Amino acid sequence: MLDLFRPLLPYFSQGGARVRLSATGVHFDRAAADLEGFARPLWGIVPLAAGGHDFPHWDLYRRGLTNGTDPSHPEYWGDISDRDQRQVELAAVGFALAMVPEHIWDPLGEAEKKTVAAYLLSARDKEFIDNNWKFFRVLIDLGLTRVGIGFDRSMTKKYLDETEAFRLGEGWYRDGPVKRVDHYIPFALHFYALIYSVLAKADTPRGDAYRERARIFAQDIRHWFGPDGAALAFGRSQTYRFAAGGFWGALAFAGVEALPWAEIKGYYMRHIRWWSKLPIADRDGVLSIGYGYPNLLMSESYNSAGSPYWALKFFLPLALPADHPFWLAEEAPAPSFADPVPLKEPGMVAMHTPGNVVVLASGQQHDRMRGAHEKYSKFAYSTRYAFNIEANDRHFAAASFDGMLGLSDDGVHFRMRETLEQALIAGDRLYSRWKPWSDVTVETWLVPANPWHIRIHRIVTPRALQTTEGGFAIEQADFQADIASRGEGFAVWHGRTDTSAIVDISPAFRRDGHAMSPIANTNLIHAKTLLPQLRGQVEPGTTLLAAAVIALPNAEMDPTFLQSVPVCPDVAELERLFRAEGDVVPAFNLAGAK
Repeated sequence: MLDLFRPLLPYFSQGGARVRLSATGVHFDRAAADLEGFARPLWGIVPLAAGGHDFPHWDLYRRGLTNGTDPSHPEYWGDISDRDQRQVELAAVGFALAMVPEHIWDPLGEAEKKTVAAYLLSARDKEFIDNNWKFFRVLIDLGLTRVGIGFDRSMTKKYLDETEAFRLGEGWYRDGPVKRVDHYIPFALHFYALIYSVLAKADTPRGDAYRERARIFAQDIRHWFGPDGAALAFGRSQTYRFAAGGFWGALAFAGVEALPWAEIKGYYMRHIRWWSKLPIADRDGVLSIGYGYPNLLMSESYNSAGSPYWALKFFLPLALPADHPFWLAEEAPAPSFADPVPLKEPGMVAMHTPGNVVVLASGQQHDRMRGAHEKYSKFAYSTRYAFNIEANDRHFAAASFDGMLGLSDDGVHFRMRETLEQALIAGDRLYSRWKPWSDVTVETWLVPANPWHIRIHRIVTPRALQTTEGGFAIEQADFQADIASRGEGFAVWHGRTDTSAIVDISPAFRRDGHAMSPIANTNLIHAKTLLPQLRGQVEPGTTLLAAAVIALPNAEMDPTFLQSVPVCPDVAELERLFRAEGDVVPAFNLAGAK
């Protein structure tokens, strides 16, 4: 934790209130971005200090806090308005006041305390975004309570009550009134709720409910973590990196033995070790915007240079004593799962393959973010083979379409699965209906066939369409050391460490195999990747396409794998299954929120 913090010291302003790490911009103002750089490290600093470890820069944080909240100081963070980024960052300040007031509050003078309190109070009476942001008022309020500042507590209860509307069941939430779930469920909604369950000692019923939901949720979210510790790269805000593992630490912080402590500790420690091997910091040790390497292409409009420091949420268990069962436990490996695991609430099916977890996805969507369709709407995601973001929506031939079916009616522009008309789950099968154009309908079925998975698409179109469908992206080696094989109906990349293949199993149609190298810096983990594709044109009318897809580490791939390609399931049988057993994916069904 200290190794991650020290590189920030040269970037603190003279008054201590601003931390400016680069010239990149965000949709909010510079003062709020500088506050982000100041506040987010507190998510790791506070547990460190609470656990009795020395943090030698509290004087810097006290100085920054008093200057940043003082309207007369040049480093003032600015007045707070509705739905303001400052509300996000002040949650970390509230957390600090609640956990370690002896370091950040008690040494302040009375005038300074009044200034800080007034600023926090001005934040909490504004409107917060209707999603995980509602917990930010709650965290501010926990801090004000701890240091004896009075306020309208009914507003705290109101937001806590309103977050109940996000519940889907089995410990899952939506992140607001939206048709999607993502890593904000474990590293935000559950994370903050578990902190509340510990710090809000008087609210025992709600705290007990939060702990029980987290216990149930752990049974599912473990399928978003690979055997090597990697988290599923899925959804927005990937630059928060090892914040994803913060859920396991929050279980420990709240004393929730949702799995045996040895297993929880295994998930936790494998995760940080996986990240420790990747080039995620700049030359001076500052965390970069990106995922597996510095990469602005995959970032969001709200990712300032200080955004990645939400990763320090991972360090919450540092607040625990050394003799806590979490720290005393010997790490246990993740259990193996031979059969596909349906995750009904998010509309997913997890397949545990050697060295990887593949998650088939249906029912997730987001249409208001750069790269949103790649982040939410692909057919398959993986802990080992991260997804690509398309870099040019006017170059159909250069698009990756990993885990996707791309369609074009002019050979230049393209469409893919974006928003859905319907999303269903029946056991370990998934179905969606989507319209890339108003007059074109695609029905997609996803079927696990471990270590393969099968995609079936029924396309109804009034005009001819060019199609490209991609498998998993694997790392590209230098010196053209990778080997491609392709032909009618198949494409394979034999990489240095992994093999990726896609095979056409359409009943009456064969697409051509294509082995491509996507545009550099479009993959989350590897700057250069390889990708097998199937390409072909469908004529006006109804066409049924089907593909079998696989990717495995070379050591786990049977050299004769192309001789055991699964056959295309009978579509009529799939239709009967979904008529009899298909349920609307809860994440997709807004009316089903409870």
